[in-house]
Amino acid sequence: MRAVRGVALSTVRAYQLAVRSFLAYVCDPLYGWDAECERRFGTYPVQISHEWNSAKHVLDVEGRPQRRALTRPELQHLFDAADERVEEIRRRRRKGVLAAFRDAVMLKTAYAFGLRRRELVRLDVHDFGRNPKAAEFGDFGVCYVRFGKASHGSPPKRRSVLTVMPWSVDVLAEWVEDLWPYCRRQAAASLWPSERTERVNEARVNAVFAQLREKTGLPEELGPHCLRHSYITHLIEDGYDPLFVQQQVGHEHGSTLSVYTSVSSDYKTTVLRAALDKVIERARNEKDQ
Repeated sequence: MRAVRGVALSTVRAYQLAVRSFLAYVCDPLYGWDAECERRFGTYPVQISHEWNSAKHVLDVEGRPQRRALTRPELQHLFDAADERVEEIRRRRRKGVLAAFRDAVMLKTAYAFGLRRRELVRLDVHDFGRNPKAAEFGDFGVCYVRFGKASHGSPPKRRSVLTVMPWSVDVLAEWVEDLWPYCRRQAAASLWPSERTERVNEARVNAVFAQLREKTGLPEELGPHCLRHSYITHLIEDGYDPLFVQQQVGHEHGSTLSVYTSVSSDYKTTVLRAALDKVIERARNEKDQ
């Protein structure tokens, strides 16, 4: 399956677990299916999925190595391409200016708040509010995520994402106050209304990112989720506490954060330089004493 269909290892394990669970059920004499199969078909089921012949989970991170955070220049290039797309449509006086502007703001919001695609498309205009500790952000000081990733069969998790990138306030304010009222559907509060439905879907996010990725020459392995990777990486590089970043993105465990983080070589060099300077300064002080 991995060689022919390119299925992820985690998917293979899920299939194997399903087969093992089913066979454990039909092979259990308690349910009588073994005797029933032998009566009807002249044979009986046996377990074929064992630990010794199944794919094992041996690594903490099994994600594809090609998927990574965008560098800051790559991210800026991507956003510039989105803005240029709006200007090109406007210059040619073609339809689709509002949709292009919406798409540009949508991708910027995904990065500015570290959102998953489902969290992004499910946003309503009412999902933003004031942060009393950051009054300068006005009505966009916090983003209330209502459709976070569920786990263990639970309903979608809710969380509050504080605004940390001041430029995102101007971007959202321009969209919500100046343009959104002209493309919203009557009585609908969806932040990203579609031309035909109440809101855009995740496929639209994928398509917009793919178009801009091709235009900017980014690797085809990168997808919209890399904006979330970039958010986490850039906050860590900027010195934010890892626990704060973990709460911002809604990770239950701190170890998950390391999977998303791919700090740049410049950042690692800066950290190394600071550590060496402390060691040298300590050695000098001890020598003077």
